[in-house]
Amino acid sequence: MSIKTLVFIAVGLLLLYLLFTVGAPFLLALIVAIFLEPLNQLFMTKFRMNRLVAATISSTIFSVGLIGLIALLGVKIVAEIIAFFKKVPNYFENANEIVQDLMDQADSIYQHLSPDAVSQVESWVKGLTENVTSMVGSLSNTVISFASSIPGMFIFFIVFLVAVYMFSFSLNTMKASVLSLFEEKSRQQVDDVLGNLRKSIFGFLRSQIILSAMTYVLSLVGLLVLGIKYPLAIALLIIIVDILPILGTGSVLVPWGTYLAVTGDIYTGIGLIVLFLVITVFRRIVEPKILGDAVGIGSLPALISLYVGFKLVGVIGVFIGPLVVIIYMAARKAGLFQTKLKL
Repeated sequence: MSIKTLVFIAVGLLLLYLLFTVGAPFLLALIVAIFLEPLNQLFMTKFRMNRLVAATISSTIFSVGLIGLIALLGVKIVAEIIAFFKKVPNYFENANEIVQDLMDQADSIYQHLSPDAVSQVESWVKGLTENVTSMVGSLSNTVISFASSIPGMFIFFIVFLVAVYMFSFSLNTMKASVLSLFEEKSRQQVDDVLGNLRKSIFGFLRSQIILSAMTYVLSLVGLLVLGIKYPLAIALLIIIVDILPILGTGSVLVPWGTYLAVTGDIYTGIGLIVLFLVITVFRRIVEPKILGDAVGIGSLPALISLYVGFKLVGVIGVFIGPLVVIIYMAARKAGLFQTKLKL
């Protein structure tokens, strides 16, 4: 493999990483614009509109529908989030007192123990106290981080909607510009790669939406069974934390469950930890199958790409890993990378 090819691959991987981080709203807008292109073509051929008018109408239909859906489904969720955030301080303000009470109770038990046993118990209680305090702080920071990210989400949403219009206006010229970078004889292969890539990426996104929906339903059912207030809002928080490059569902459920178990609500605390284990096992079993079927790659390559991407890049690698495999498979379908080994 030549140095030029290696540099090209490295630049491509860097661009993928940037697209999934700082370029996320533009990447989503480009995907939506590609999704809306058949509707643009329908308006342009059937109603004889120019691209500007057709793209404006299709993008407006999408924007109004998306905003309406968010307003319809989000009213109750937002109300629960506001009520939940108002009560969050109450969940943590008495943590130190509760831990101190536990230590006082433990002190009354081991007063008559030997000095060595007392030292070991005190060391264990101190370690438990530090762990509980750390877990409570982690959960509190997660909630505060989510609340503080709401203005950023709003800006993200506005940039995304504006970018949808701009990409829809210039999608055909963008494609022509990309194809013009290649020789005439290679343009058909590149066009085939783009077509296969479009189908695979839409399948990939569809699989992620399906997995998030399943995780949301599973979280909601678990919260309802445990009788926890504000289940819609908390399930949504679990999904957002699971999607964002933080710590996954465990950063919410495990500290919360541990805190409740230590403070006396053993049933709910253990139930939250069991819910985390169920969600984790469910995703590990279902994710490779759904992802493989959606993008046209096998379950084993999908699992390997998920794991390798996570190890190399972190949480964002869970998305980049399968995408690299998708691009490679799309290129092979178009006749590229067909080199055979000779012995």
